[in-house]
Amino acid sequence: MEKNDRKTKEIDAKTSEDQPELNYRGIKAMPFIIGNETFEKLGAIGTLTNLQVYLTAIFNMSRINATTLLNIFNGTTNFATLLGAFLSDTYLGRYNTLGYASISSFLGLLVITLTAAFKKLHPPHCGADDSKCIGPDAGQMAFLWLGFGLMIVGAGGIRPCNFAFGADQFNPNTDSGKKGVNSFFNWYFFTITFAQMVSVTLVVYVQTDVSWSIGLAIPSIFMFLSCLLFFMGTKIYVKVKPEGSPFTSILQVLVVAFKKRRLKLPQQPRLSLFNYTPMNSINSKLPHTDQLSFLDKAAVLTEVDEINPDGSAANPWRLCSMQQVEETKCVLRVIPVSLTAILYHIGAQQQYIVFQALQSNRHLGKTSFQIPAATYIIFAMLSLSIFIPIYDRILVPLMQRITGKEGGITVLQRMGIGIFITIIESFLGAFVEVRRRDLALKNPIPGVRGAISPMSALWLVPQLALGGLAEAFNSIGQVEFYYKQFPENMRSVAGAFFFVGSAVSNYLYGFIISVVHHSTEGTSGGNWLPEDLNKGRLDYFYYLTGALCFFNFCYFLACATWYRYKGSEDSNIALEMQEKKLAQHSA
Repeated sequence: MEKNDRKTKEIDAKTSEDQPELNYRGIKAMPFIIGNETFEKLGAIGTLTNLQVYLTAIFNMSRINATTLLNIFNGTTNFATLLGAFLSDTYLGRYNTLGYASISSFLGLLVITLTAAFKKLHPPHCGADDSKCIGPDAGQMAFLWLGFGLMIVGAGGIRPCNFAFGADQFNPNTDSGKKGVNSFFNWYFFTITFAQMVSVTLVVYVQTDVSWSIGLAIPSIFMFLSCLLFFMGTKIYVKVKPEGSPFTSILQVLVVAFKKRRLKLPQQPRLSLFNYTPMNSINSKLPHTDQLSFLDKAAVLTEVDEINPDGSAANPWRLCSMQQVEETKCVLRVIPVSLTAILYHIGAQQQYIVFQALQSNRHLGKTSFQIPAATYIIFAMLSLSIFIPIYDRILVPLMQRITGKEGGITVLQRMGIGIFITIIESFLGAFVEVRRRDLALKNPIPGVRGAISPMSALWLVPQLALGGLAEAFNSIGQVEFYYKQFPENMRSVAGAFFFVGSAVSNYLYGFIISVVHHSTEGTSGGNWLPEDLNKGRLDYFYYLTGALCFFNFCYFLACATWYRYKGSEDSNIALEMQEKKLAQHSA
């Protein structure tokens, strides 16, 4: 051990070559990036928001099939962000990835627009008097999936990169640059909310009540403008070159730790493990932590391990640095917490809201105007957009005075509040559905796919508002959590992690719906999720969702108790005390 200690101390620090000075022009670049983001969201969300209605009304799909198809599409889209982040950080860089993805997204929206514009690309209209509707044929579905595929490629590149690409435009080493990054983050979330609100009101109204062809062409035009704005700013962007795959370093740690699994760890790991950090690395230097200590064996220096003159390991597949080990720990610590996002999304984004609205009274007062069913999710967005400034300007300063913490509460506490809200949201949704169904059975109003309840669809607003509050706490907390807890060279991957959780949630949600539909069909209690909600028990499904959210909250509490923040002072103090005791014992 003493020989290893002397060998570690003799390693010279690596000297870095002069790096070319970057010309940060963040404020000048923001209009192009924010404009690109705004029109991209107007285009993508303007199409995705109303796809449930489009597939059932134009492609004559059943509600179960349409919901399952969209869950698969949304899940695949969000999983694609991980591949997009990998290609961006390893090969293409964020600029090239965003450029290719924007073009692909535009082509995908154009293809879906064509399915509405040309009669041969969708099945014939299914009227109220038709005894049997004709579904789409193989060619029509293939063309539709072509559009979906191009949109998946587009979203896979745009979603994980636009957040980090915007932050790249500001100098992280200056006060003005740090303020600029914070300003960009604020505009980023405002842009998403603004685009969603426009999409679920004006765009959805045109699609539903004017023309599907025109309504789907509008998002395509928005996406074209998004591409145009993005490429107009090419000359002033800071384009960070890819540094190679961060997954390689993680894999090296896992492989080497397995190879050295029989070695004993030194008594003072922080002082004895192989400690090398490249001078030109963008990652912050991390202290040694005691969690996941089995990985520390990857940094144990043995007699057969060779060191290069610059201090690096000659064979990184035989010896890893303590910095690599701690970066790997950061990623592995995040994974258990990230799993809570799966059930969170199921509770926060209840997909049967649109179908409930379709079988409720959507008239605005006593007028003949009906609010489109897909537009009701705007109340969740309004709740989020109204609450964020209240939270930021009033609640945070108040909580700062009480807790003494920078953000008033920790990021994990913020996420936990959002998960708890989904429990209340689910049980409230069950109560509202019972009322809607009872009124529909007592005083039915004739409708195409089942009787319409005289209950105002505005009764759906409270649970939608709770969903917005859950988003304000958990979703934004998730983005902040991943951004701060991942190593700096994995920020594209950090951006993808949020969408990966949503992806798994989409697949699981589709699986749960399918299982519930088939297992309750033909039972004495009746199918919970039939085409006509009045003949089902959607309230039971809400109770099931609430139970899953309660389980998720309990699991989250366990993860949050175990978790240690990256570079947290508490863990460092504990380690210092432990090392002092060991030193005294050795003396």
